[in-house]
Amino acid sequence: MILKLKLYLDLIRWNRPAGWLLLLWPSLAALWVAADGFPGWHLIAVFTLGTILMRSAGCCVNDVADRDFDKHVKRTANRPVTSGRLGVKEALAVGVVLALCAFGMVLTTNAVTIQWSFAALAVTLFYPYAKRLVSMPQAVLGVAFSFGIPMAFAAVQGQVPPLAWGLLVGNLFWVLAYDTEYAMVDRDDDLKIGMKTSAITLGRWDVVAIAGFYVAYLGMWAVLLDASARGPGLYIGLAGAAVQVVWHLSLIKDRTREGCFKAFRLNHWLGFSVFAGVVLSYR
Repeated sequence: MILKLKLYLDLIRWNRPAGWLLLLWPSLAALWVAADGFPGWHLIAVFTLGTILMRSAGCCVNDVADRDFDKHVKRTANRPVTSGRLGVKEALAVGVVLALCAFGMVLTTNAVTIQWSFAALAVTLFYPYAKRLVSMPQAVLGVAFSFGIPMAFAAVQGQVPPLAWGLLVGNLFWVLAYDTEYAMVDRDDDLKIGMKTSAITLGRWDVVAIAGFYVAYLGMWAVLLDASARGPGLYIGLAGAAVQVVWHLSLIKDRTREGCFKAFRLNHWLGFSVFAGVVLSYR
């Protein structure tokens, strides 16, 4: 029983919280913006637990979809499904249970949020297969990892205004930045097995493109949130994020596996800086 539990925890990347933190910070920031301040503990709990549950469910689907590819990639060859320690049906069953638990959280909000949750689920299920179909599947992941933003507005306001979609697009650029860093780690292996990634598509322009993605993300959020009218709090958060961008670019400039993976893994601090700036701007 203990061994099985360990396999389940490995399946959902429990020891790698960076994955769900990357989803969480923009969702919480959107809650603050939508509520024009503190959104209440109920919605904070719903979006925090829902984010953890859906990210975990997404890992289950992703590992099943990529099981034949992951065995050829150094970083993923020992994942539970790929290595055969967990069966496909069992992994999918875990994913279904987690997704249903997340849906249960959504049911405590409102009808508009419930409706948008189905769109979020559809994008989550499509992403693992996008890596076979499109040259930059990270853009699909960007939509999936940003969908907490319109759902946050729906939960607070009962509608999804243009501002929510603008913030989603801006956040998509951040996902493109950090997931391209992630793809750079596996580029050699992905080339051998024919996987499509932004790191492969961008080629020698990868580092320049990542810099541009970061600038687009921070710039769009600054403009959309009207940073000049919010006082120093938001500027402090965005400045902290910008300093981290410079650091991350220094980590990936030589394109080493270690540097690229470190940059990806630490991106959640960049997201936290933006979130903290948003919170401070409402004090």
